[in-house]
Amino acid sequence: MDRDEIVDQLTEDVVAYVMNGSFPERELAQTIKPKQLDDRFEEYELLLDFHFILKPEVVSFVKRLPQRVRGIRTETKNISRTCRGEVDGRINWGDTYKKRYAEYPKDHSIFVCENRSEDYDIDENIVLKKLISVIYTTLMEAEEYLRDEYKWVQETWKGNEDLIEELQQLVERNVHVRRIRQPDAYEPTERMLTKATSSRKELYRDAAELLKTRNELLDGNPDSIRDLIDETAITPDDENVLFELYVLFRFVAVLEEIKDQPATFSTIATGRQEVARLQGDREVVLYHDNSGRDRKLSFRVVPEENKALSRTEKVPITAQEIASDYFQRDFHNHTSRPDVIVLEVFSEKNNEYDYLVVETKNSTRTDTIRQGIKETLEYLAFLRVNDDFVFGGHGDEEENYFGNGHNGLLVVQDLNKKTTSIKEQSENEVNILQVSELNSELENILKEVVNE
Repeated sequence: MDRDEIVDQLTEDVVAYVMNGSFPERELAQTIKPKQLDDRFEEYELLLDFHFILKPEVVSFVKRLPQRVRGIRTETKNISRTCRGEVDGRINWGDTYKKRYAEYPKDHSIFVCENRSEDYDIDENIVLKKLISVIYTTLMEAEEYLRDEYKWVQETWKGNEDLIEELQQLVERNVHVRRIRQPDAYEPTERMLTKATSSRKELYRDAAELLKTRNELLDGNPDSIRDLIDETAITPDDENVLFELYVLFRFVAVLEEIKDQPATFSTIATGRQEVARLQGDREVVLYHDNSGRDRKLSFRVVPEENKALSRTEKVPITAQEIASDYFQRDFHNHTSRPDVIVLEVFSEKNNEYDYLVVETKNSTRTDTIRQGIKETLEYLAFLRVNDDFVFGGHGDEEENYFGNGHNGLLVVQDLNKKTTSIKEQSENEVNILQVSELNSELENILKEVVNE
């Protein structure tokens, strides 16, 4: 399955799940944000705004802004004020006589005076101020990333570092921009955007179009979301993340179909990787990116007691002991973590748990797939709950460290060669599935685990 197909399907899934408010936005942001960005950018809206300011049109807008704001529109309005004993502006005699008669009888020192004032708070300027505020705030958050040589940042801001200072000065010191009030939370309204779009001034038309582009991104416009996934959110050399996310959403969709109910999605909290839960006689919990630490799941490698260690095994264990002694704290040896999923199934009737551990390899290379098989077997062999091995840790005669044959799954890229079918792999400890087979084969695999 090529990249475009994966991105197209991911776009559909993001629009269907995330933008409808079911799948946690934070989980998506954690997954698709470039690794160099810090935790601030796990806030979904900030990540989208970072993507927004990387657009060449935004940089072009900022470049022209200092010259263009000199000609922003204002409206002249008359401001009336009541004066006593002095005249400040043009006297409105009609209002003056009314004021004296109604409120100040026989006081001839009362005058109603009018002064003409420039009003900056017109609809077009509210649109402009909102756009400038979005760009300015996001630039301040992302400044360090735009200045440095990060490969995943488009060429848009490279060589334009001075623009950041220019925009900062414009926002903080420019008299025209400062006199426009800050938009309310619900502004600009559609009416304001329509008025700016039809303005004679190019400045306002451009501002309205850019804000509409941002709104489409925040509202889940499919083309905008596809652009987010395709261009900016994923590092060019880390397409494995796309692959992982694609597989994750396929699992969610198939589990919902099997259980005939929508999943309950969880907000990702520190130390907790639960993504989705489906209730029933057999409760299904889906973890992403790591073991479910909140459920005491781990993949810790600890040698069995009284076991004679080989030379290879002795090195990491001794290193752990030395480090623990030196730093006066406990260290644990772990396997690497599964790239996508740990599926936990609990049967209330039998009070038993079952697990499916999934590794992904976005590759067709034989060596990489062999490594994926080895890693999946390691995850199964060292899967623990409350420090107890899940498989082969209860005195099993055959010492089956890898489960019963349906506990390990490796998802790989499509291979242009003949391979063993999923049915013919039934006796293997780990099943291997090519990504294009997910739609046709995943349901049967998951039914084995959830026992529906």
